[in-house]
Amino acid sequence: MECEFPTVNSNKQEIKEIFDITKTIAVVGLSPDETKASNRVAKYLKEQGYKIVPIYPKEDTILGEKVYRSLAEVPFEIDMVDIFRKPKELDNVADACIARGDVKVFWAQKEIVNNEAAARAKAAGMRVVQNMCTMVEHRNLHEGA
Repeated sequence: MECEFPTVNSNKQEIKEIFDITKTIAVVGLSPDETKASNRVAKYLKEQGYKIVPIYPKEDTILGEKVYRSLAEVPFEIDMVDIFRKPKELDNVADACIARGDVKVFWAQKEIVNNEAAARAKAAGMRVVQNMCTMVEHRNLHEGA
């Protein structure tokens, strides 16, 4: 499968606003393996004061947080969904975010692009970021601040 170029995306000002409004981040595909990017990024975001909600098919806790099997299982509001899954999986993630109705930000990590899923999320009122790392973008905004 060829990598798409993101045609639906946020700019730097919108990304700053996203981090300002976000308190709770569900990390879809958060691995318990400390060497994986999803674990390193979630750990960084937690250290920055965000509430991390691991979405993973197994484990009871990751990074000291209760693990949920799906977005639908999370019993409280989610501001951002940070996605570490293959691009084709974004269709299901977008559907789950739309079904919840409370997700404000649909964020697909580096090298993850699905313009169709992103367009559906945006049409449902979410801000969309694709092919960018939450940790890198947060650091860039806060270095020298």
